[in-house]
Amino acid sequence: MAEKKQKKNKKSLFPYTDRELSWLSFNERVLEEAYEKENPVLERAKFLAITASNLDEFFMVRVAGLKEQVRSGYKKLSLADQTPAQQLKAIEIRAHEFCTKQYNCLTHSIIPMLRRNGILILKYDDLNEEQRDYLDKYYESTLFPVLTPLAIDQSRPFPLLSNKSLNLCVRLKKDGESHFAVVQVPSILPRFLKLPDSENDSFIMLEDVITAKLQTLFEMHQVKSVAQFRITRNSDLTIDEEADDLLIEIQKSIKKRKRGRPVRLEINSGCDEAVKEFLTDMLDVKDGEVYRCHGPLDLTAWMKLSGISGYDHLRVQPFTPAVPADFLGCDDIFEAIRERDRFVHHPYESFNCVIDFIRRAADDPNVLAIKQTLYRVSGDSPVIKALMRAAENGKQVTVLVELKARFDEENNINWAKKLEHAGCHVIYGLSGLKTHCKILLIVRKDPDGIRRYLHMGTGNYNDNTAKLYTDMGLFTCREEFGADASLLFNLLTGYSRPPQYSAFVTAPDNMRDFFYRCIDREIENAENGKPSGITIKINSLLDGEIIKKLYEASCAGVKINLLVRGICSLIPGVKDVSENITVHSIVGRFLEHSRIFRFENGGDREIYLGSADLMPRNLDRRVELVFPVYDEGIQARLNKILEVMFADTVNTRIQKSDASYELMDRRGRGSINSQNLFLEYAKKRELDYEEE
Repeated sequence: MAEKKQKKNKKSLFPYTDRELSWLSFNERVLEEAYEKENPVLERAKFLAITASNLDEFFMVRVAGLKEQVRSGYKKLSLADQTPAQQLKAIEIRAHEFCTKQYNCLTHSIIPMLRRNGILILKYDDLNEEQRDYLDKYYESTLFPVLTPLAIDQSRPFPLLSNKSLNLCVRLKKDGESHFAVVQVPSILPRFLKLPDSENDSFIMLEDVITAKLQTLFEMHQVKSVAQFRITRNSDLTIDEEADDLLIEIQKSIKKRKRGRPVRLEINSGCDEAVKEFLTDMLDVKDGEVYRCHGPLDLTAWMKLSGISGYDHLRVQPFTPAVPADFLGCDDIFEAIRERDRFVHHPYESFNCVIDFIRRAADDPNVLAIKQTLYRVSGDSPVIKALMRAAENGKQVTVLVELKARFDEENNINWAKKLEHAGCHVIYGLSGLKTHCKILLIVRKDPDGIRRYLHMGTGNYNDNTAKLYTDMGLFTCREEFGADASLLFNLLTGYSRPPQYSAFVTAPDNMRDFFYRCIDREIENAENGKPSGITIKINSLLDGEIIKKLYEASCAGVKINLLVRGICSLIPGVKDVSENITVHSIVGRFLEHSRIFRFENGGDREIYLGSADLMPRNLDRRVELVFPVYDEGIQARLNKILEVMFADTVNTRIQKSDASYELMDRRGRGSINSQNLFLEYAKKRELDYEEE
């Protein structure tokens, strides 16, 4: 008993931020970009839509999970010593405040700015006669046939409405009695309807048209009031991984997602009390789960409007990714990799080199086998098509498709079936673990013998997100990497026990211990007066034991610089705990997704790239890969990348000792936008090569 008390007291010495509140802080940083007047207005609309999409997933997974914990009586404390019920209460307060900020941004900032630039969002009462005539015809020909009014009474229960669907709840009156009905706003039709207007681009929202025409759907009743509403449901899959067929089990679970318990009800602020009470009763939601929105529901719709044609001047300038510097002038990708390791930095440098690598392998008669892990791929994936062609060409193709990639399960199931039909060996991941590592192995017969060519990365093999996310990849044919890759794939596809790798660091087998050793080594070096220091760039920092190690390193005098885009449960700058730690977060045009780990190691600096964030799930419940960078030229380039990112004054927020974030102070530093600089560097290298 005394030992347990001592352990708790030791933990309480270290401060931690609650995971969910840290995530909400991240989404607030994204919302700041929607408020930022220096951003073009359609970019601001895009950022607003991103915050809404992020929040949807947060409720569907994180809030839903906490509610299930409360329901089941689970009371284990979080890293920040909060029960699930306490976490939910804190989330509720912050989420309601955040919702208010979102709609203030839309109604007081974005919509007026759009209007000043000739993009008008009109209400039905604002329309002129020509526009009303146009909508009358559209309603009769297109909208009315699609609408389905759903009466609710003793014989017709409240309908099972789809997750995130937009609906209208209508209060009706007939013979002095109140009745209710629901009309779903059809998602198959455009949410923003373009109106005839010779001077501006004018739009009306689809739900406003339906509201104006509701009486045509309820001719025998009087429409007394109408309210928009939207339900967010628990969408976290519960999968029985011991099932006989994992693919069938996941397909069943996907269907259950649509019927998940409601965790949030959004209604428009004009909703009358009778309708609100009716909806909360029918959906069994509490007052704190109801969000009154002062504007059109479902802000994700503004992503579509942000792409309106003819307004490029209201967006950031489009760019074409450069040819990767390491492949300039290289006609034969295999020969280039034999010469030395090759590095690529997306989206500044084109992802086409990865696609080309697989395509060349698919058609190369000297290639014997291709093995690859796939976590998330695009809907029309050139990577998948190349793998299928390789199998049709007689190569031995083995693909691990992670069926449990959240919200990509259906897409991955479809691709897995197509790969199998093409003759690929498809593995569906390991029981109890998600396979999240990013690795591609090509076995080729070269003139001097069999050689293994590798691509390893920090991001998915997804040609679409490679244009939006910052990620890094390494091409190599180093023998130790090739041998490690074969061992890793044997582990994934067979019954091998966890191997001893020469270079790879993998989870869940040895990654946690690896990071412990690296941090302990820096502590020892600091205590012995040797060069020490830790620089890490990741998406999330949540693991309590890793954070505690970093605190210990800070107390020993190790300088620690962290670049954490999203969740960060570590609190920097706390006296006698984390005074030697800084935490930066970059939110900009591109989503910062790459992971870099650098340790000073007594002056013999080591740099690693990989797929893992420092979270319990990455270290303990996923197959992850972190790998060293040996090439000195690539090391120098990574050092420069880190230097530029930590100097960023435009996109950077710095975490303070109270866990809040503030924009980087530009005084004396000038305006430095790391993402724009990387675009310029990539283009300059390409132009310099062309001019030689």
